[in-house]
Amino acid sequence: MAGTGTAHLRDADNDDLLLTVRNLVVEYDTGRAGKVHAVSDISFDVKRGETLGVVGESGCGKSTVAKAVMQLPQPTSGEVKFKGDDLAAMSPRELRSARRTLQMIFQDPISSLNPLRKVRHIVAEGLDVAGGRSRAEKQAMVDDILSVVGLDPDVAGDRRPHEFSGGQCQRISIARAMVVEPELVICDEPVSALDVSVQAQILNLLEDMKERYGLTLLFIAHDLAVVKNVSDRVMVMYLGKVCEVASPDLLYAEPLHPYTEALLSAIPEPDPM
Repeated sequence: MAGTGTAHLRDADNDDLLLTVRNLVVEYDTGRAGKVHAVSDISFDVKRGETLGVVGESGCGKSTVAKAVMQLPQPTSGEVKFKGDDLAAMSPRELRSARRTLQMIFQDPISSLNPLRKVRHIVAEGLDVAGGRSRAEKQAMVDDILSVVGLDPDVAGDRRPHEFSGGQCQRISIARAMVVEPELVICDEPVSALDVSVQAQILNLLEDMKERYGLTLLFIAHDLAVVKNVSDRVMVMYLGKVCEVASPDLLYAEPLHPYTEALLSAIPEPDPM
């Protein structure tokens, strides 16, 4: 399957589908240079409890897809349905409410955190926006989620992001996303800015969080080895289009698209001799 094909799509009436994207188009007007077609008429879906890995080289449209799902900004055209509701058709108030169960972890863990705010306030921000909880309840939830991601709330809570390493900042980002109890978490290259040893820690943490809270993940990366280990299905993108969708084992064993073959051939071998 390649380009704008739909052979990989599952029945739209399937109750297990949490996210369905149909004919998504994202274009940017650059003025005299015309329009940039960042994402060109792609479709995919994600089942509850599933991890869909999205891979491709830099500039292929992976992060644009993530932002379009979050409606940041709204896509040029197409349909993004979350739990059966079209996000693009929602009012700002409805979309704000829907985002409580739709969260995102960004690529750069340091720049995605407000440098002026303390960690406790950063993590609690989503709870403040959602409302409906007392100060004591929010405090308890923040302390609990910081402990779950491996940070001591008594030590980390009153510090600011610049006092932490990249891996610790990514744990804070995960805590910020998880504290509002989301159903779908979009991970936009969450480990690409981290050292290899720290990458493994964050990936293990995400797997633990997925199992603990029954999460559904949209996991974006350019490292096929990472995607293979965390994904139930893999979607390969190139120049704003979908090249191929398959299970990790099948994709790695029998790639059908030449671009997928090229990506796989670029994976470094641990022992080339």
